[in-house]
Amino acid sequence: MLSDAELVDRVRSRLVTSGAPPTRAAVAAALRHEGGVRGDNEIAAVLARLESELVGAGPLEGLLRDPQVTDVLVNAPDEVWVDRGAGLERARLRLAGEEGLRRLAQRLAAASGRRLDDAQPFVDARLPGGVRLHAVLPPVSPRGTTLSLRVPRRQVFSLRELTAVGSVPPALARLLALVVHTHLAFVISGGTGSGKTTLLSALLGETDSGDRVLLVEDSGELRPSCPHVVRLEARGANAEGAGEVTLRDLVRQALRMRPDRIVVGEVRGAEVVDLLSALNTGHEGGCGTVHANSAADVPARLEALGAVAGMSRAALHSQLASALDLGIHLRRGADGLRRVEEIVLLEAGADGLVRTVDALTVVDATLRPGRGAQALHRLLGARGAPAADLAACGLIEAARTHPPQFPRP
Repeated sequence: MLSDAELVDRVRSRLVTSGAPPTRAAVAAALRHEGGVRGDNEIAAVLARLESELVGAGPLEGLLRDPQVTDVLVNAPDEVWVDRGAGLERARLRLAGEEGLRRLAQRLAAASGRRLDDAQPFVDARLPGGVRLHAVLPPVSPRGTTLSLRVPRRQVFSLRELTAVGSVPPALARLLALVVHTHLAFVISGGTGSGKTTLLSALLGETDSGDRVLLVEDSGELRPSCPHVVRLEARGANAEGAGEVTLRDLVRQALRMRPDRIVVGEVRGAEVVDLLSALNTGHEGGCGTVHANSAADVPARLEALGAVAGMSRAALHSQLASALDLGIHLRRGADGLRRVEEIVLLEAGADGLVRTVDALTVVDATLRPGRGAQALHRLLGARGAPAADLAACGLIEAARTHPPQFPRP
């Protein structure tokens, strides 16, 4: 008597040989060739298993459909991890061996128009449904095929909702709304999974209804609730190595589309040059995210990205000083909650290099003003922020006691 796994393998082989799609009738016909009497329940079970292997993400489909799941990581057929917002946990799921895992990775790569084989043993792509795929084959991955799937956020949080869950204190939420309304340019920094995209989407929801917002992304993760949004998404090269469209290409196109705000979902390469140039040519209110361990690391991180594009250190800092006004840093706590940790100003020193100046630090949901509080108060006031709103954020008192560290150029 064949085991269930053996039976499915033999039916799969018959379907592949015949070229027939895995319909109920085709599965029933293949089962009849295997002998024995098969009931409707057995046919349905084999069909369901075949569909899970041949359609979507196969046995991982159930995890990807879970609204709480943000990441699915497969280290081996018997080692699957998921992140439901509170850190990684092991899933009770076992895939059909290394061969099955490899087939799944190759099929997902093919669905995104990419190649994954011995000659090209890794792939970074976006699946049709928006899931970000990264896969590596042996021998680059010595233990076997690995899969990393990043699920785009299905739920869009407003700034009010982020305040309700404790990610943003109420006074800070009012301040961030003022930053958006006054068209200050800012960058959101943090580590992987710290909530940068979630906060950026929420802040874009505070933009004026008349603003035309150009979103430039590697994959469509931002879901802002503002009414006038134009999306541009990068595209990787196809299996023949042609057709690539980079973020840098898209930033240049966005400049020609009459933007009120240019938003780069994640600044991760040479596009930083074009973004800084755009923000220095009258496109106020631009923003984006960047990976950084701390707010103080942001200038060095942008400097490194600019170097990739051939931009000198002096040129990068000169552009940065006049392009970006402030930084917002997030950190994911041990409890899994993503919180805004600090607000910093980006200021040029006497040597022309940009440094961060702490304006506000969040400690136990309380705002503590820093050396840049007065400069932030002055900057928002110069952009038309009402004094009453500044007072509600706690900046007026902070401005009286904390002079700025660096003069604004």
